[in-house]
Amino acid sequence: MNNFSFYKAGKALYCLIFLGTLFSFSSSLAGNVRMNFNPTFQQSPIQGTITDGSTPLPGVSISIKNKSNTAVISDYSGQYSIAAAQNDTLVIYFIGYKKALVPVAGRKLVNVNLEYDTTTLQEVKVNAGYYSVKESERTGSISKISSNEIEKQPVSNILAALQGRMAGVDVVQETGVPGGGFSISIRGTNSLRTNGNAPLYIIDGVPYSSDPLSYNQTSTTIPGESSPLNSINPTDIESLEVLKDADATAIYGSRGANGVVLITTKKGKSGKTSFAVSTSNGSGQVTRMLDLMNTDQYITMRKQAFANDGITKYPSRAYDVNGKWDQNRYTDWQKELTGGTSQILNSQLSISGGSEQTHYLISGNYRTESTVFPGNFLYKKAGSHLAIHHKSENNKFRINFSAGYTTQKNELPWTDFTLISRTLAPNAPTLYDKEGNLNWENNTWQNPLANLEGKNKNATYDLIANTVLSFELVKGFEFKTSLGFTDINSDASRTSPSTMYNPAFNYGSEYSSIFLNTLGRQSTIIEPQLNWNKSFGASEINVLLGGTFQNQQTKTIIQEASGFASNSLIYDLSSASYLSVEQNETINYKYQAFYGRFNYTLQNKYILNLTGRRDGSSRFGPGNQFALFGAVGAAWLFYKEQVVQDNMRFLSFGKIRSSFGTTGNDQIGDYQFLDTYASSGYHYQNSNGLMPLRLFNPDFGWETNKKLEVALELGFLKDRIMFSSAWYQNRSSSQLVGMPLPGTTGFSSIQSNLDAEVQNSGFEFTLRSVNIQKPNFNWTTNFNLSFAQNKLLSFPGLETSTYKNDYIVGQPITIRKLFHSKGVNPQTGVYEFEDVDGDGQITYAADRQTPCNLSPKYYGGLQNQFTYKGWQLDFLFQFVKQLNFNFASTQGYAGTFRNQPSEVVNSWTELGDNTSYQIFTSGTNQKAMQASEYFAESDGAVSDASYIRLKNISLSFNLPSQWFKIMQCRISLQAQNLLTITSYKGADPEFKDAGYLPPLRIIAAAFQFTF
Repeated sequence: MNNFSFYKAGKALYCLIFLGTLFSFSSSLAGNVRMNFNPTFQQSPIQGTITDGSTPLPGVSISIKNKSNTAVISDYSGQYSIAAAQNDTLVIYFIGYKKALVPVAGRKLVNVNLEYDTTTLQEVKVNAGYYSVKESERTGSISKISSNEIEKQPVSNILAALQGRMAGVDVVQETGVPGGGFSISIRGTNSLRTNGNAPLYIIDGVPYSSDPLSYNQTSTTIPGESSPLNSINPTDIESLEVLKDADATAIYGSRGANGVVLITTKKGKSGKTSFAVSTSNGSGQVTRMLDLMNTDQYITMRKQAFANDGITKYPSRAYDVNGKWDQNRYTDWQKELTGGTSQILNSQLSISGGSEQTHYLISGNYRTESTVFPGNFLYKKAGSHLAIHHKSENNKFRINFSAGYTTQKNELPWTDFTLISRTLAPNAPTLYDKEGNLNWENNTWQNPLANLEGKNKNATYDLIANTVLSFELVKGFEFKTSLGFTDINSDASRTSPSTMYNPAFNYGSEYSSIFLNTLGRQSTIIEPQLNWNKSFGASEINVLLGGTFQNQQTKTIIQEASGFASNSLIYDLSSASYLSVEQNETINYKYQAFYGRFNYTLQNKYILNLTGRRDGSSRFGPGNQFALFGAVGAAWLFYKEQVVQDNMRFLSFGKIRSSFGTTGNDQIGDYQFLDTYASSGYHYQNSNGLMPLRLFNPDFGWETNKKLEVALELGFLKDRIMFSSAWYQNRSSSQLVGMPLPGTTGFSSIQSNLDAEVQNSGFEFTLRSVNIQKPNFNWTTNFNLSFAQNKLLSFPGLETSTYKNDYIVGQPITIRKLFHSKGVNPQTGVYEFEDVDGDGQITYAADRQTPCNLSPKYYGGLQNQFTYKGWQLDFLFQFVKQLNFNFASTQGYAGTFRNQPSEVVNSWTELGDNTSYQIFTSGTNQKAMQASEYFAESDGAVSDASYIRLKNISLSFNLPSQWFKIMQCRISLQAQNLLTITSYKGADPEFKDAGYLPPLRIIAAAFQFTF
């Protein structure tokens, strides 16, 4: 049974509900006070709903024309209430829409549909981290998606919502298993270290560590690292910005080299208390299956393999062809083991409201997701979110508080069934015998369902809280302090009970084992800040000064136990006869910085932006703990020049911007410069010994990334067409890697700065158009395209280093060195490869020299949105041009006791055959076996993996308000990964790790009620 609870958050949930109720009463009271003391006569309450024709609009300003201090704000459901006379006129304003003047005309109910206004889009402010800036005035490269785009996607991880929607941001889903991870690359790979390329995540102003929580022995079902952003509920997010260039990232100093992801959660709106309930129910299935051999093809392959090897009597262990197994049986193992349907349920409840001075939002969510594997496995996530905003009546003092708590519980089988399903013989025995027990077929096979006895369990508890206090000392001069806290705890385990094995082996619980990984990470951060804004004449100056003080502590315990008295006691370590503590450590990381920004604007068209930061990190030795980073950005809004306005009337917006600066990288782990020791695990005179782990080296310093960008932004036909193009070049130097040492030192490497330089360059294009704009019908299109190129510019001493088998100067650092396949020799029927050094032998060291770049050549997305009255249709096509390993890299030796793709049927059979696949062998032809291993690591195992995917489609309908007097209802159908067009010789072309479950095709129905 799968039980779920909020654990210690139960009391917190009750407190949140209590606060919501309290605020709802205070909101109503505030409204009543205003009405009771309103000095205007002959006024009555006017109510209504503001929409864009299909969707309610929260945060819209409604005021009375020619009357001051009358403004109110629409709530989360777009509803408002205002006191007005019968002959008054309402002024309704919202950025991105045309201002509306609506006469009251004696009505009590005034509903308003706002029209989209492209000319005001440049006035929308984007979050740049420590400050916000108008879209038209930003000097840096910032991409943004809003809650409107996120809520249309049935995803559990916010990174999935970015795929295909942002230029320069490449997101790849690493597995279709629930709770799995994503990889994100912002303008390429900068560091030679695989764990040194993660961006900086900021959630409501609080840095969120991207350090992995998982351990390879307790996350055997999920490849790579589990994503820390699984803890963030996508429906709680208001917007997500990605900072890419130096101007945008340099203010984050050493942590901005790989880009910055800013996540802003939803906040409350003033107005009457609003309740919103949403629920969705969906299902997921594997997008594509491999086309494998059927039983006839498989048996023919096996018999041909034995014939090729000169074997006439089938071996006793060749059960598939020697008569032990039914040669007429056929089982589609992909359908049997990975062809199930994942059931997905997601529910959300939110309460918001408040007065002009104080407003709030409280929400709770619950999500469950099963797997496509056999068995009863479930991923469960529940959380709560609270946001409170208060300002004084004179607007000088403000306080913002936000907090989110999430619990995740994930139970999975200990292994991914994907590779097993692709290699099992199609005539393998049935899974169950006549009595319903696991079928071992007279001990002739390892029943794959026995793996269900072993389990991966993971429980994660995550708290993020932030308080921002601000006070306006004098006009234009503000003091602000941000206080942040994160606390994440993870308990993971993997069990291997004796029941996984064939009962004929007579293994008891003394053979059962368990791995456990317990991790706790706490972080506190304080960021005081001063802001000064001043306008004089045609000039405007913004100055920002601040500091950062952060302390993070991580505790990890990894244990292994075996030999239990009973399998029911496998989680009780005291019952184990063997217990080993693999790792027990406490790591402290301290970080401090001082930063500043100077922004100067002249005549609202010439903009200069200077940012700088001095960072200090405990990860470096004395003398190298501090470093300076900075950037300069400039923009020219040339469309405001008189000569442009006179001669280029079709141009409604034009801007040229550029930036240059340096950022850094300290993602090297802690205590790397110190002499460190660990327990050896060996006893001497009843004492546990110590062994050295690394050598002292205080001389290595910060990895540095120099970024350069030039961009052009244009608007045509009153901004109905918006186009932008950008060229960037990033160069990362002083690479922090382990320098190899001679074996005589007793150490394999020492942490140091490598004099190697990596360059990422490319072009990014975005296009946005309003194709049709009518009162009841709108059609908009968004397109983005990215060309990225990575290159290792220099690496002194590469040919004599241990990295010579990984990198080539002038080639991308993402390459794989492979054998060059020359195809199948028509005379021998065996794969042939290029003998690079000409010594007459094929070896890994000398002949695996052909570079193959698996990074995308270009990628992008095409999104369209149609609205007609209450209907809205959105769909997004994602496209990627790339190479990837095909089935040849994982399917093994053709002819042996494992199934193969049906394409392999056309293999070499006789002298003179010209085929793509070599001779079948049962395993005794050593030349063919060796050639098969080489082929799996050759360019012959790489093929075009380009694809066009219908990434997301959403159809929604807002039921007319007259149907439900007390609430609004929205119904929608959503789908993810619905259609894939590709010629890839494998399963899913997006997938980088072969042999694991690819992303799922998800279809869901959703309902939202607001009242």
